[in-house]
Amino acid sequence: MQDLREGFEVWFLTGSQDLYGEEALKQVAEHAREIAASLDASGKLPVRVVWKPTLKSSEAILAVCREANASPRCAGVITWMHTFSPAKMWIAGLKRLEKPIAHLHTQYGRELPWDSIDMDFMNLNQSAHGDREFGYIGARLRIDRRVIVGHWTDGDVLAKLDVWARAACAILDGRRLKIARFGGMNMREVAVTGGDRVEAQVKFGWSVNGYGVGDLVGRIADVDEREVDRLVAEYDEAYTIAPALRRGGDRHGDLRYAARQEAAMRSFLKEGGFGGFTTTFEDLHGLKQLPGLAVQRLMEDGYGFGAEGDWKSCGLVRALKVMATGLRGGVSFMEDYTYHLVPGRERVLGAHMLEICPSIAAGRPSLEIHPLSIGGKGDPCRLVFDAGVGPAVNVAMIDMGGRMRIVANELESVAPDRAMPKLPVARAVWVPKPDFRLACEAWILAGGAHHCAHSRAVTMAHVEDFASIAGVELVRIGEGTDIRSLKNELRWNDLAYRLAH
Repeated sequence: MQDLREGFEVWFLTGSQDLYGEEALKQVAEHAREIAASLDASGKLPVRVVWKPTLKSSEAILAVCREANASPRCAGVITWMHTFSPAKMWIAGLKRLEKPIAHLHTQYGRELPWDSIDMDFMNLNQSAHGDREFGYIGARLRIDRRVIVGHWTDGDVLAKLDVWARAACAILDGRRLKIARFGGMNMREVAVTGGDRVEAQVKFGWSVNGYGVGDLVGRIADVDEREVDRLVAEYDEAYTIAPALRRGGDRHGDLRYAARQEAAMRSFLKEGGFGGFTTTFEDLHGLKQLPGLAVQRLMEDGYGFGAEGDWKSCGLVRALKVMATGLRGGVSFMEDYTYHLVPGRERVLGAHMLEICPSIAAGRPSLEIHPLSIGGKGDPCRLVFDAGVGPAVNVAMIDMGGRMRIVANELESVAPDRAMPKLPVARAVWVPKPDFRLACEAWILAGGAHHCAHSRAVTMAHVEDFASIAGVELVRIGEGTDIRSLKNELRWNDLAYRLAH
């Protein structure tokens, strides 16, 4: 993924009114400009922070909200009421604003000047007063917004703004996300990977369309040999390559075909402006192998991906990739595969046939070739590795019929108990929170899918902000999860979302 600062920004909007006079308003503007510049230069936020002139009238507020809507770079707005800002002025603008809001409840000075404080100071520094007025109108208009409280230089304030800004960028990216479904189908008779693509485009902006495998086959045949040579040299530098795949090895031709697949898929996605794609092993007509290595490397470059036509997981992987930009830990498509059920040491082994992103690898991946028992094609090349360890999250999206639901589980990614020399795929091992039994029961009760986006870079806080901005139900599973309470939450959510729509 490119640096988010190259393509995204958030606008800093300050509220006041003409009542306070020219001198006070001059100070308001100076303070707001200083705060915005400090946030922008802090190195703690992933995007540019752009100061906008003080908003003192309904007309000015409406104009800046319309401007924000029209800007392809503006991911959201940070609002702050330096003084009192009568909230009726905000109604027209807020009702039309289509970008997410972070309401920063702060004030310019950290400390009160106890010995010199007077009414001039009180009139100028009214954030405690003005932000409550702004908060009321947000509640009255039923606007979902992130409220962040504390001094603008505090580390926890910057951290929360960082999380919100990353989620806002993922939402804006989704508004223009195009997903290519190579083969244009889901795995036959599977329920959870399907869904309403029109609803997904309405809610997230994701445009999901199918493309014939023949389009890809033709591109593979047209790949220049020099491009194949370049990619093979790149593989040699980045991975430990199995002897059979090296130059002179009896399977080197398969590696070159895998490189052709990568070059063809990359050119197709780039030319079409796609940010994600799916494949399916049930539609491989004309292909010699199910793409494995190509999928892994494209995911590492920031593309979303879903196996077996799973476009919802593809969109989620892309969203988490955007939120994780510049963070360590990676994001990958993942599947809960099998369990280790030794009492007290329960574990989940996550993997897939081929397509796990090397951004989550603990070390240097091994580039290998092995048979694949499904799909009826040649042996695919793939990267094999163990995932790194540390706090992680699994995030799945399901279609509840009329609405989407996100299910997210906090995890601890752990090292495998022993080496797995006969397992020829990339894999991750984790312990779900609050514990194995409760987490699995909760996930199944919520309808969580077997496919998910897995990340050690993204946290539950990112997922919460993303779901909130998108207006999508979130079922959180982690410390404190109680099954009885969860069942009630699911019932109440079903009623609330039905009433809301």
